[in-house]
Amino acid sequence: MGGSSTGLPDIVAVNNNAGILLTIEAKSGTSDILYVPLDQIERCLIVRNMFSIYPERHIILAFKFMGKKRFRRKNETVYESRRLIEYYKVADIVAGMKALPIVKCTYDGKTYAIFRNKTVPLELPDYNMPFHKLARAVPLEPSARLQAKARKTTRTTTTTA
Repeated sequence: MGGSSTGLPDIVAVNNNAGILLTIEAKSGTSDILYVPLDQIERCLIVRNMFSIYPERHIILAFKFMGKKRFRRKNETVYESRRLIEYYKVADIVAGMKALPIVKCTYDGKTYAIFRNKTVPLELPDYNMPFHKLARAVPLEPSARLQAKARKTTRTTTTTA
């Protein structure tokens, strides 16, 4: 993202109770392809290795393909509606590579490693982000004020047979 985050991943997230560290590099755009430059992957790797106290450490590449696709048609910029899609990919495999690649992600979620001028498929598994859980861990209780208001407005009718 530049600015004050220069030299660091976009996000460093920890769960101290579970012993998890995530270094996250995020990309978003209106095209069908997004790229993560190798220097940004290297920053994630450096931070990941720096915090070895965490037993579970991951490099996550987050890709957000915006709801409008931008392209050029007859020298004009045109936008076309499409489904907004997000992918969260575990890129831990890059830690074992001799040379770090540029990572390319396509709108359909396929990822590729680019080494100089050679592009090869890169099978990065999806990461389930905690904010995507469907059910709440703690059920929400209506506040006492709302419960009292509901009791006032509820009518009870009795019938005699």
